[in-house]
Amino acid sequence: MSSFTSNIQAKAQEVAKEDYEKARVLFTDAARSGAYLYPFKGIFYFMTHRSLWRPFYSRILPTLGLTAGVLGSMFFFTYLPQLAILVFVNGPLAVFTTVLLILNESSTLVNIISRNFLLQDALLDTFDGTLVARNATDIVSEGRQLKSGNDPIARLGKILKNPFSKFTPKALVRYVIYLPLNFIPVVGTIIFILLQGRTRGSSVHGRYFQLKRWSSSQQKDWLQRHTGPYATFGTVATVLEMIPVLSMFFAFTNTVGAALWAADIEERISQMTQGTAPNLRESAKKAE
Repeated sequence: MSSFTSNIQAKAQEVAKEDYEKARVLFTDAARSGAYLYPFKGIFYFMTHRSLWRPFYSRILPTLGLTAGVLGSMFFFTYLPQLAILVFVNGPLAVFTTVLLILNESSTLVNIISRNFLLQDALLDTFDGTLVARNATDIVSEGRQLKSGNDPIARLGKILKNPFSKFTPKALVRYVIYLPLNFIPVVGTIIFILLQGRTRGSSVHGRYFQLKRWSSSQQKDWLQRHTGPYATFGTVATVLEMIPVLSMFFAFTNTVGAALWAADIEERISQMTQGTAPNLRESAKKAE
């Protein structure tokens, strides 16, 4: 019996050591890449480039109305029921964890509705327009026609490829599965946000991958090699979009941040280009 217990303890220590090492590598990779800074760079770039505001202005009123309606309904109908459940596991902290949970739920609902019906074309224009503003016209021309001129948004012509995927049932199922984590005081909510951020991060460069003409296997390989950077970008973006009323604004600035990151990858400025991404070395040789 004692030898069995010793074996279990040894295995547990081995697993814990492996998980710690994986987490350390991911954290180091994320820190070196600076990917977590791009959502903030997106805010600054968006605020200082008025030419990128046009898609945002075109959707601001309907999206603000949607956000206000979802938030008001969620707090009115679900705050007390969820508080009654969370108070048993979180105690006094339930007042705050319930608010965080509802903000996350509301953010998810707004994202599902707005990205599928209100913002899809506007976010696409914002991503492409940012790449054009960064002089990455060669790659943008792979996905849409470009006109002459100085205004990056006005230069965007007919869309040749529409890449932004809609919210899938798989993503919704994953969200529901992770939702019970919020019953764990504080730590559970943090883990829930991190998991949501990791899922979000894997989709931020969908347009970039399409413009690069990468296959699904190439995209998967790139994302696996850079899990840490994309997870940190997605986590920061998720937290920003949880902020009431400003969620739409941050959806646009996060899109700008993702485009800036893609532009930096193309220019081989980002440290992520040290990896062996599909076709990246070939592209670098051609650029030289």
